Amino acid sequence: MTGSERERAPQHRLLSGALIAVLCLALGVALVTQVRRTRAGDTLADQRPQDLVVLLDGLRQREAALHKEIADSEATLRRLRESGAGSTAALEEARRKATALGVLAGTVPATGPGVRVEITDPRGKVGPETLLDALQELRAAGAEAVQVAGVRIGVDSAFTGAAGRIRLDSVDLSAPYVIVAVGDPPTLAQALNIPGGVVDSVERAGGGSRVVQSDRVEITALRPERSHKYARPAG
Repeated sequence: MTGSERERAPQHRLLSGALIAVLCLALGVALVTQVRRTRAGDTLADQRPQDLVVLLDGLRQREAALHKEIADSEATLRRLRESGAGSTAALEEARRKATALGVLAGTVPATGPGVRVEITDPRGKVGPETLLDALQELRAAGAEAVQVAGVRIGVDSAFTGAAGRIRLDSVDLSAPYVIVAVGDPPTLAQALNIPGGVVDSVERAGGGSRVVQSDRVEITALRPERSHKYARPAG
């Protein structure tokens, strides 16, 4: 092995690890989405056909986007393995993938079209399960980044506490609860407004909700970067 090959080897392993992580993350999101769709089957069985058509269209778009992302990542990985990882193009690709991973992990800001949801709770009856339902509906409808009351949502986020005393990732929340999500605005809004869904749940608890679609929303809250104690890139 020549000196230049030895220098490129660590970069190649790092880049390959990053791209493999993207593939694993995309596959994980696809699996989670499919599981949620299966679990939601009974709940959606009684909904209006027009509502289901909108949700189904959004889920199909999300599924197609994930398949394209997986295919693009696999093609990029093959191309970089064949050409080596020392080129400028390879480094730019690594930076792009790192940014994409940062958005999904919540470690970089995000902006794009989406919705802003405000949930009021004058009687203190809205519980953590309602906010969790809102988050799940948004994710199932294709939300790519979500922020709740100044807290960036990550894969390990959790709503705890009780009605009127909700905590998110150990942060105390207070009404009105503001949720900002990046994704297709009509699909996200329709997911929350399905009869018997989040909006209806809030109203039954004596609260109110307002969903505003926008061509541009900003998510500025960040999650702290975590160092892995046990997990290492394979290969």
